[in-house]
Amino acid sequence: MAIADDDIERIRSTVSIVDVVQQHVQLRKTGRNWVGLCPFHAERSPSFNVREETGRYKCFGCDASGDVFTFVQQIEHVDFVGAVEHLAAKAGIQLSYTTTGQSRERARRKQLVEAMERAVDWYHERLLTGADARAARDYLRSRGLAGDVARQFRLGWAPDDWDAMSRSTGIDADLLRETGLAFTNRGGRMQDAFRARVLFPIFTENGEAVAVGGRVLPGSTDPAKYKNSPETSIYRKSHTLYGLNWAKAGIVAADQVVVCEGYTDVIGFHRSGVPRAVATCGTAFTEEHVRLLKRYASRVVLAFDADAAGQGAAERFYEWEQKYQVEVSVARLPGGKDPGDLAQSDPEALAAAVEHPLPFLGFRLDRVLTGQAPQSPEQRTRLGEAAMAIVNEHPNPNVRKLYAGQVASQVGLPVADLVQLAERGTKRPQLKVVAPAARRGPRENAEFVAIVLLVQAWDSIASWLVEALFADDLYRRAFIALADAGGDVNAALEAADPDAREVIERAAVVDIEADPEVEARNLVRAAVRRELSGAARSADPERIRSDREARLQAEQLDDPIHAAAAAEWLLGWLHARGEGQADGGS
Repeated sequence: MAIADDDIERIRSTVSIVDVVQQHVQLRKTGRNWVGLCPFHAERSPSFNVREETGRYKCFGCDASGDVFTFVQQIEHVDFVGAVEHLAAKAGIQLSYTTTGQSRERARRKQLVEAMERAVDWYHERLLTGADARAARDYLRSRGLAGDVARQFRLGWAPDDWDAMSRSTGIDADLLRETGLAFTNRGGRMQDAFRARVLFPIFTENGEAVAVGGRVLPGSTDPAKYKNSPETSIYRKSHTLYGLNWAKAGIVAADQVVVCEGYTDVIGFHRSGVPRAVATCGTAFTEEHVRLLKRYASRVVLAFDADAAGQGAAERFYEWEQKYQVEVSVARLPGGKDPGDLAQSDPEALAAAVEHPLPFLGFRLDRVLTGQAPQSPEQRTRLGEAAMAIVNEHPNPNVRKLYAGQVASQVGLPVADLVQLAERGTKRPQLKVVAPAARRGPRENAEFVAIVLLVQAWDSIASWLVEALFADDLYRRAFIALADAGGDVNAALEAADPDAREVIERAAVVDIEADPEVEARNLVRAAVRRELSGAARSADPERIRSDREARLQAEQLDDPIHAAAAAEWLLGWLHARGEGQADGGS
């Protein structure tokens, strides 16, 4: 399908690109150009230029450029045809299509959308002014959805009448039936599909009304609490997200979208200062939804019970993360409350929940491990197996191995055993029961604490450490891998041998409170003692003087004033002593 070239040129010559851009960007006249902050990337100094005479725009910061159609495509996330139709509707220009059949389809779609718009307006006005809508207004007020909120989201009221909407709007019967707004009853008369319900109109991402969702008032005898429009030629549930028309600007700005389950949840997020929430329309979260949202953001936060769907849903989420390069995480809602309820009781907590979400796998793992305090080897083993069953759902072996280290730290099982399970990726992992004494890996002394600090807080300790501080060969190898990688944990894991890799993996997740300077001084003191006690007796006066000075400096390590200078001197001494031994053996 294509739009007639004459129509495209008529729009191009009629519509002012400055007027269109100014709906999204604050512009000021500078010479022959209009200049403002680019809407396509974050910037502090305006580099976005618009020229009315040529009908073009150009950003000298991110190189975005084009004409009025390109701008609408980029800002509204639509294709070229959608951009032309958007501008034509604004300018009141009737379009002609080059394919007759598709032109008829477009015309029919327009009729259906216009019918739904008329119904939405009628229901909305009935809610605001109808005497019979008092109970609905009271209910919405009790949920914090009165006044401006009802107007912003165009909430409506379907009266308890057989055909009030059908009669009052004058919409053609075929359009009523095709949109699902009404049906022909047994008496051959048109009957409204929605009665005695608060209505939430559903729009496409471009603001076209395509469906409604209805809820009965508390105390109703109707067994169907919720009722939604059926799927039609203008409404497909798996391709539609409630609230996207209001949220897309906020989604793009934050590169994050919050996905809920209900209409009032979306409204609750907006009321709590999170205008980037959408909801599925009575269906599961689908791949089509992910494909749609990827146009706007790369981070998806689930604000519903993401664990309820089980393993099958989890595997789909991981597949979508990889396929569409999105990051799926989960908001931990306090007390398990719905977002709509939390928006009333604690809106700050609702906003904080999406500001600090857990990775999807981390959330599911947290569900298994939180509150567990296993005591016996059998209990630890069962909990470890349950946790690793969750971990092994993830398709990436490196992700599995890192989470295996976290499980080992929390459950108290050997990292190597869980990493092996992660490498195999078995769906039903099984561990051998081991006694507590057998669970101890390499000794967790000051050397291991230093490795932990290198992994978790490189800048706090890296300048204090040299290879000579590590007497344990395993920790020394882990240190070398980290030092050669400049603190890049992933690079160190790739370079380290298997045993040293296990140490680094464990260090990446273990929870240790330690003062970097204190731990570094302890390592320095221990290394000096080893060097002095193991050194052969020498008659060299310089060697004797050097050793005596090392002992004196070691005593200064406990002096808060002189400790830093003493440690620095001793590090140099250890390094020089190590080089001297290497030269002597060559």
